[in-house]
Amino acid sequence: MERAPGRRAVEPAHELTVLGLDPILVAGLHGRAEPLGQRLRSRLVAQILQPLLGSGTNALLLLLDVRHVVKRGPRTRARGWYQSRPQAPRPPASAVHLAPYTRRVDEKSGRRLAKSTAIFSLATGLSRILGLVREIVASYYFGAAGKINAFTVAFQVPNLFRALVADAALQSAFVPVFTELLEKGDKRRAWRVASTLFWLVLLILSALTAVFIVVAPWIIGLFGDPGGDKQLAIGLSRVLFPIVTLLGVSGIVVGILNSYERFSVPALSPVFWNVAIIVGLVIGVPRADTIDGKLYVYAISIVIGTVIQVLLPMPWLRGLDGRLRVLIDWRDPAVFRVLKLMLPVTLGLGLINFNAVVDSIFASRLIDPKLAPTAIDRAFRLYMLPQGIFSVAITTVLFPSLARLAARDDQAGFRNTLALGLRQIAFLLIPASVVSALLAEPITRLVYQRGAFEPGQTPVVAGALAAFSAGLFFNGMMLLLNRGFFSLQSNWIPTAVALANLGLNAALDAAFYRFGTWGLPLATSVVNVAGSGVLLVLMRRRLGRMNFGEIADSVLRIVVASAVLAGAAYGTWFGLDHALGRSFAAQLASVVTALVVGTGVYLLACRALRVRELGALLALLSRFKARLR
Repeated sequence: MERAPGRRAVEPAHELTVLGLDPILVAGLHGRAEPLGQRLRSRLVAQILQPLLGSGTNALLLLLDVRHVVKRGPRTRARGWYQSRPQAPRPPASAVHLAPYTRRVDEKSGRRLAKSTAIFSLATGLSRILGLVREIVASYYFGAAGKINAFTVAFQVPNLFRALVADAALQSAFVPVFTELLEKGDKRRAWRVASTLFWLVLLILSALTAVFIVVAPWIIGLFGDPGGDKQLAIGLSRVLFPIVTLLGVSGIVVGILNSYERFSVPALSPVFWNVAIIVGLVIGVPRADTIDGKLYVYAISIVIGTVIQVLLPMPWLRGLDGRLRVLIDWRDPAVFRVLKLMLPVTLGLGLINFNAVVDSIFASRLIDPKLAPTAIDRAFRLYMLPQGIFSVAITTVLFPSLARLAARDDQAGFRNTLALGLRQIAFLLIPASVVSALLAEPITRLVYQRGAFEPGQTPVVAGALAAFSAGLFFNGMMLLLNRGFFSLQSNWIPTAVALANLGLNAALDAAFYRFGTWGLPLATSVVNVAGSGVLLVLMRRRLGRMNFGEIADSVLRIVVASAVLAGAAYGTWFGLDHALGRSFAAQLASVVTALVVGTGVYLLACRALRVRELGALLALLSRFKARLR
């Protein structure tokens, strides 16, 4: 269909034939959905794509980023659908007269986006794997007990401020405004706003870093005596806090690249961040004489890695249609708009990270200050591996598209793209949560148990991992729904939900810490379930409808397939574990084989249950291979 020239009919040579994917429906004539195998011969491209503007949206075409442009009436300054609640349902597709297309599908842009998405997913996966290697190396040198808990607390404090005022929070407020200016053709102003924010962020966060260095003793004092050495925690936090400033300016740069659909280089930056830390640990730690010195080597390695992460994407700004300049134009209303949007985004994302700080306070003061904080942190790193590879990748790629759809007042496109993202997150994260919960102890033993990480620490970390896993899918939902509200510039909605989650998390921590270390991650999972449910209901109220039927149908089929996966994976591991023993090679063989068998069984079960996300994923992979050639 892409290759059909202009508005001419699709010829037989242009038809897309995919066998075995009958559950997938594509847009047909008169707003109806038809099987993918339906022959498209002699139909106009406009006829094939026309239902996408009405009621029959196509998951496969959305995944492949098929674009269409329709003549619209003159834009007014009235509030769009995304700025107020819908007043009336849309008329049926058959009752709406649609203007003809004004230009062809942007094939070059679609090819670039497909390639960028593939590279982004691979780079994100590589980054997460290297992050896991980083944690393995750190666990080998420091274990999970003792003074490493002082480092864990010291790192969480700047990490909280990073979430409040830098990185993802800044991007979430900046991208919708910057993208809207680009969509309106005001590129010069868009870059002026970006330049202003770059220098404002640099100046403000530098001042904040100086303040923190002074007040660090009072902030660290909230955690009691982490790792049995409060002074060490204070010193480490002062070394680590400059990363807030570095990641703040990085948020502007990455936001610009993402707005131009340049995802690859920003995704590769964390790879070099992890490599720098691993190299620093391997070279520096053995040369340090004391445990305090080794922990300072760890902290300095993180700062060096962050500098590399910030500088790496800079050269790719040169290929765009503007550049960052040394100026501060605080009178531009768009600058104030970003700052205004950033306040609720900061609170929303910051409150999510503040939950982790609250967990650390409970762990350090009420459970075990020399084990619990780092045990939870080690489990969290494993829990974030599938989260980072799958849901973060999907959310990052969809966020600019959602912002564009909101800017264009395309309610149907926004709703269906969001629903598509939720179904894909379910397809990937529900089985991942099942595996990480069932195989929590063998995975923890394989990844961490060596060097200073003693066997007695494994069950503590594994229990925390299993508890975290219960909320994996719901955390992915929250991530995407939050970005959906940010795209709509309705930032106070996820902020209010995050504030409620903070109160609920503190209350559950107070009740669940009696269970031991794993009680705090369990509280986090319950909060994720509640928060995602509330956000989903609020998004439905915002959009009028949310395709709940399609989402629920997909999730139910995926849950059944995941239950089959659970039996296959655990049974395989249990048999091999008893047959091969507990040597490193034996553990590696039993865990990897269980994962491979479980994945194969899951895919077969999804095919038998006609889970359409599987078909869409296979079609997308096939398209990626064709476009990468």
